[in-house]
Amino acid sequence: MQQFSQYLANHYWLVAAAAVMAVLVIVHEFRNRTAAFGSVSPTEAVRLVNSGAVLIDIRAREAFDAGHISGARNVPGAAIADGAKPLERFKDKAVIAYCDSGVTAGAAARHLGRLGFTKAYNLRGGLAAWRQENLPVVKD
Repeated sequence: MQQFSQYLANHYWLVAAAAVMAVLVIVHEFRNRTAAFGSVSPTEAVRLVNSGAVLIDIRAREAFDAGHISGARNVPGAAIADGAKPLERFKDKAVIAYCDSGVTAGAAARHLGRLGFTKAYNLRGGLAAWRQENLPVVKD
């Protein structure tokens, strides 16, 4: 034990760096676990859609018409912020919200969860990740 305390005294910068790194790893893991809750990858989204999930495109109508995931419903973010009335009938189904990058849809998915949607998800990476996986996009 005396050697350990001697080591700590002689290498205090190394011990401090190890402690900081341990704290950073714990914080990073905690943030990943809480942020990943409610978000799905494009592959997981396909599996959920095949099981009956509803895709919600929260982008503006013009962006939706320019290209969207097949079968998605366009419900702008403002409608979700106003109580998500168009989605009331889907409260018990899995609902996957997406936008261009996944940031805005993450906030929409959290808001849907607060409104009582038991299975609200965010498409991690948004439509960009969907396209990167070479999954189909349709235009109106």
